[in-house]
Amino acid sequence: MGFTRAELESYRNRTVPDLIGPGVLLLFVGINPGLWTAVTQTHFAHPGNRFYPALRLAGIVDRDLDRSAGLTDDDRRYLISRGVGITNLVPRATARADELTPEELRAGRQRLLDVITEHRPRVVAVAGLSAYRIAFGRAKARAGQQPEPIAGAELWLVPNPSGLNAHATTASLAADYAAAARAAGVIG
Repeated sequence: MGFTRAELESYRNRTVPDLIGPGVLLLFVGINPGLWTAVTQTHFAHPGNRFYPALRLAGIVDRDLDRSAGLTDDDRRYLISRGVGITNLVPRATARADELTPEELRAGRQRLLDVITEHRPRVVAVAGLSAYRIAFGRAKARAGQQPEPIAGAELWLVPNPSGLNAHATTASLAADYAAAARAAGVIG
């Protein structure tokens, strides 16, 4: 399934609902929805995004999830049943995360704190180190488990799974996601 540039652009600035259910253990936080994500209403949906393959390789899920056409309701229930949730720092869809302003990222901080306070995950895994640094004013933050919790949850900074992040492979993403998932009790 593909979309024309015009179809994708027609979804610019739209939002995608959070995928969070009761008993969320591990909350992944993207930077913001891409246009493909906005069209399909599925987080990390672009075919080049490595999020779902990394979840599978990490053992967080035990089946392939074909997200490019949009997750099914069964797929969404499955993720929720595994204790996995997904949200974004900034809710507005753009073609690239670098289209966001620092002000939007800083405003996303409060949005994220509100989501965490409402849902109380054990672990929050922010997939976007640069965006986190700007949003939270932590210019020297490094990847991995953070020394301070966020709204009562353990905080991990993990690599962004976008195909534009050339520094990460599916295997390295899986290792980082698995570490956060173990801390959350999603996997052993």
